[in-house]
Amino acid sequence: MAIRRITLSDIAFGQPLAWDIFSMPSALRPLIEKGKLVAPGQLDDWLSSGLYADTGVPGSVLQGLNQINRRLERTLMALREQGSADTELRSIAQELIDTLERQPDIALAAIFLNQIAGTYALRHCTEAAIVVCLIARALGKAPPEVLIVTAAALTMNVGMVRHSELFHGNDGVLSSRERDTLRRHPGDCVALLRSAGVTDEHWLELVLLHHENDDGTGYPEGRLGSEIAQNAKLIALADRYCALVSARNYRRSLLPPMALARLASENAVSVEHPIVQAFLNEIGPYPPGTLVRLDNSEMGVVSSRRDGNGAMRVHALRGADGPLPLPRMRSTDQEGCAIVEALHEDDAKLRFTMQLIWGELASL
Repeated sequence: MAIRRITLSDIAFGQPLAWDIFSMPSALRPLIEKGKLVAPGQLDDWLSSGLYADTGVPGSVLQGLNQINRRLERTLMALREQGSADTELRSIAQELIDTLERQPDIALAAIFLNQIAGTYALRHCTEAAIVVCLIARALGKAPPEVLIVTAAALTMNVGMVRHSELFHGNDGVLSSRERDTLRRHPGDCVALLRSAGVTDEHWLELVLLHHENDDGTGYPEGRLGSEIAQNAKLIALADRYCALVSARNYRRSLLPPMALARLASENAVSVEHPIVQAFLNEIGPYPPGTLVRLDNSEMGVVSSRRDGNGAMRVHALRGADGPLPLPRMRSTDQEGCAIVEALHEDDAKLRFTMQLIWGELASL
């Protein structure tokens, strides 16, 4: 899918439409079907409020992620009424993989800059799937395996979608009933996916085991490290990492360096573990989208991961004397441009759009 907003110049009046036209990107049925004839003036009112079409021309990575999240929401919310959701869920997972391939730095930045729209429950699954896909590919997994582990990350909380806002909105202290629901949800998710037509046993196993820990403290079965599939450990770490860097009502989000440092200790996974090493290498302490202060006192946003020399690009947006008129590109291997610390948004006081930093691929 490459849904984008269309304008009058995209329409050839008197000729059959080249694509279905929708009133909004998430609409299930087209307003006007492909092949219909459109007369001048027929769409004026609709054009002013917005018309969209799958033109086959890829939109921005950020638009793609938001479309994927809406598509996932529609599918998961209707899962109890479906018996053949397997194909649609695989398609969503493949679309996420394809979108991530176009520019992974933008996809990562969207997580840390909170640019994926929707409820926390759906957004969290999409964000965790981005991390899972990136790490799975770094570990050298074959495309069919990457697809399954990505699909499992997208569906790991399917049984909680209708209730997760209750958990997200509380003060962090769960009642005994909420704890029971939480501990049951991996098995409930597997049962729901089976009833919706998912039959891939590896996929279902990953959903079941994504809250297990190497030291046996996880749930629902309390398995030990050797009894947990590597891909389940990958989803577990991505799930926890994305939760740590997300703000909750009862706490601020953790800055990426702190989240990465806590990841191993809280999950009883050694820092030598290949998945943790992949996190360190592929995401690192200052991933794209991290707000930082440089040792020349400038503040800005990291725009790329480390290159072959270990350097990152930073777009400086504020100097010692105040906001800069235009972003200044810095490389962390330049003198005076090393990263001193990561910053929270309210401390950095930086205002910018992703498009300003990453261009049209990050446009809304």
